[in-house]
Amino acid sequence: MTSVSTPTVAIETLADLLEQLGGISPKRVRFRPAPGTATEKDVLAIHDREGRLYELVDEVLVEKAMGLRESFLAIALAAILRNFVRPRNLGLITGEAGMMRLMAGLVRIPDVAFISWRRLPNRRVSTEPIPDLAPDLAVEVLSAGNTPGEMARKRQEYFAAGVQVVWQVDPNTRTVEVFTTPDQSTGLHEAQTLEGGAVLPGFSLPLQEWLSELDLQGES
Repeated sequence: MTSVSTPTVAIETLADLLEQLGGISPKRVRFRPAPGTATEKDVLAIHDREGRLYELVDEVLVEKAMGLRESFLAIALAAILRNFVRPRNLGLITGEAGMMRLMAGLVRIPDVAFISWRRLPNRRVSTEPIPDLAPDLAVEVLSAGNTPGEMARKRQEYFAAGVQVVWQVDPNTRTVEVFTTPDQSTGLHEAQTLEGGAVLPGFSLPLQEWLSELDLQGES
């Protein structure tokens, strides 16, 4: 199984832990089970019992940052991607509850992901609640709780696990950063077009078409 190097600074205080996790708020770190003792069973048990989504990082449960607007935008993108992927039978599109074991002890939940059939055992939908796989494409829609450090760590993990492209979406600025390595990206604004590249050849999405979903309103 793939492994990824993480900071080796000794964790002696809560501040050290939060810094290693990317400078996130302590409100997102589950204290029971105690940090350093959590497992995938805890991830699943809490989701079943409370309906809350936690990622597993260094045996620490970190609550997934997500708001209604971000969820709405992610679902809209998932629908667009599925309309491209499904007729061509390219693979699967998963949403914000799609847990994946990127590597031993690391469970991440991209807001949207594309997984080609070749990455799935027997080219079939997995029956495991947390399958051992990395998507071809991972999409992260930034929420208020996300920090630059957290997102930088996620990108390192995604690419180390075999993800080919990461789309990082900022609803506030209506921009998308297309990462092809953890640190190299191309920034796109709302008037530009998002292309599928080598991961989804032929896919093309004018960002205005998707991001204008944020302007929807009901009739008075």
